[in-house]
Amino acid sequence: MTETLPHFIDGAPVPGISGRSGDVFNPATGQITARVPLAGAGEVDKAVAAARAAFPGWSRATPLRRARVMFEFKRLLEANAGRLAAVISAEHGKVHSDALGEVTRGLEVVEFACGGPHLLKGEVTENVGTSVDSHSLRQPLGVVAGITPFNFPAMVPMWMFPIAIACGNSFILKPSERVPGAALLLADLLKQAGLPDGVFNVVHGDKVAVDALLGHPDVKAVSFVGSTPIAQYIYATGAANGKRVQALGGAKNHMVIMPDADLDQAVDALMGAAYGSAGERCMAISVAVPVTDALADALVARLAERVRALKIGPGTDPNAEMGPLVTRQHWQKVRGYVDLGVAEGAELVVDGREVALPTGPNAEGFFLGGSLFDRVTPEMRIYKEEIFGPVLSVVRVPDYRSAVDLINAHEFGNGTAIFTRDGDTARAFAAEIEVGMVGVNVPIPVPMAFHSFGGWKRSLFGDHHMHGPEGVRFYTRLKTITTRWPTGIRAGADFIMPTMK
Repeated sequence: MTETLPHFIDGAPVPGISGRSGDVFNPATGQITARVPLAGAGEVDKAVAAARAAFPGWSRATPLRRARVMFEFKRLLEANAGRLAAVISAEHGKVHSDALGEVTRGLEVVEFACGGPHLLKGEVTENVGTSVDSHSLRQPLGVVAGITPFNFPAMVPMWMFPIAIACGNSFILKPSERVPGAALLLADLLKQAGLPDGVFNVVHGDKVAVDALLGHPDVKAVSFVGSTPIAQYIYATGAANGKRVQALGGAKNHMVIMPDADLDQAVDALMGAAYGSAGERCMAISVAVPVTDALADALVARLAERVRALKIGPGTDPNAEMGPLVTRQHWQKVRGYVDLGVAEGAELVVDGREVALPTGPNAEGFFLGGSLFDRVTPEMRIYKEEIFGPVLSVVRVPDYRSAVDLINAHEFGNGTAIFTRDGDTARAFAAEIEVGMVGVNVPIPVPMAFHSFGGWKRSLFGDHHMHGPEGVRFYTRLKTITTRWPTGIRAGADFIMPTMK
C-alpha cells in the first residue's frame, strides 16, 4: 500500500484533511512511491495559528539560545546528510553525489545562522545631541513563510528558515508537492535539535495552499524561488496583501568563452554547469557564448564528444553523471524544446532524444540525454525561454562587446560567467554586465552563505536577495531608539522642529 505523507504542524505529523492529494514519483523508475496531502485553507490556518502561538516565546528567547538550537541542528544535519541525500535522489532524481552537494550548500546557511547573536547586533551613537543617545536594533517580523521549488528540496528551504528562525521568527514551509520528503526530515531534525513546537511547520499543497499563505493576515513575509510567472504572481499578490516578499524567478545563464581562455577548463565547466542535475538548476549554464567562429568550432567539437559520452542513470548508480528529469510532464516539456529548436533552424549537434538510456527496472523512468545546439540566435524561443533541462545552446559572437550586449539585452539577469586569462577583460565584464551574480572562470557563481544570492531584472521581484546579510535584513525590521534622561532638563515646551545641539 502506498504511504500517505503527513503535514508537520505544531511539532507533530498531522494527516491531511482536505480530501485532496497528489502522487510522489521516483523519477528513475516512473513509479508512484507515496501520496502527499494537498492542504486547504483550513490546514494552512492551523499551521499559521501554531506559528503565531509559538512566536512570542521564541522571539523573546535570547539570540544565544536560538543559536544553540541551530548549532545542534547543524550537528544532526551533518550526521544525517546521507539519509537526506537519499530522500532527495529518490524524489527528485539527481545523482547521490549531487544531492550530498545540495545538503552541504544548505548546511553552509545553517552555519551562518549560528552567528545570530552577532548578526543581530545593532548600532549605538553616544551624544547624537547633548546628553542624547541613539541606538538601533533589528527585531523579528512574526510568522513568515517559504514556498520552495522541486529542484533543491533541502538547499532552498535552508536558504530561508535557518536565518528566519535564528532572527526570532516562526516559519511555515510549503515545499514543492513533487518532493515533500526532505522537508519532513528537516522538520524532524529541528525538533530533535530542541526547537519549540510551532516554530517550524510544513504544509504540503498546490496553488490553494500558496494563495492561503499569501492572503493570510498573520503571515508577515513570504520567500519564494521558482519560475518567473509564478514569482511575479507571488510578489504582486503578497505585496497587495501588505506582506514583505522576496521572489526569485527564472534564468537564462550565459557563459562567455574568450579566445585566450583555457579551452579544456571551459569545456569541463560547461559540462558540469549545463548537464549537472539534468539542467534543473536556476544557476545552470544554458547558453555558451564563444567569441569568434574559430573558437566556437573548437568548443562545439569538444563538447559534442563529451555530451555523447554522458553517463546517464538513476541516483543510486555511483557511476551516473546525470539522472532523470523530475516528472513525465517536465520530460515532455524539455523534449518539446528540442523539437522546437530543430524547427527554428538551430543546428542540433547532439540529440538527447536518441541517446541510449537505462533499461530494465528503470525503463519507465523520466530519462533524457544531453542535447547540444549550435548556431542558436537571439530570436529563437530556445534562446529566450528557460528550458530547465539538459539542453545547451551555443550562440556565436564576433567579439567581447557583442557578448556583453547579448547578455544585457536578455530579460533575465540571474547568473553569468566569463572564462578568460585577461584581468582587464574580466574586470570590465564584472563591471558592465547587468546580472546579479557573476563568475570569473567559475561557471556557477552561487555565493557562499555569508554573501547573498539573487539576480537582476526579471529574475528577482522584491528588494532583498536571499540568505547572507540580505536574509537577516529581510527577516527583521529596524527599530531606532533615541534616549535622553531627565536629569537637569527644565526647559519647558518647545514647538519647533527638534534639532540636536
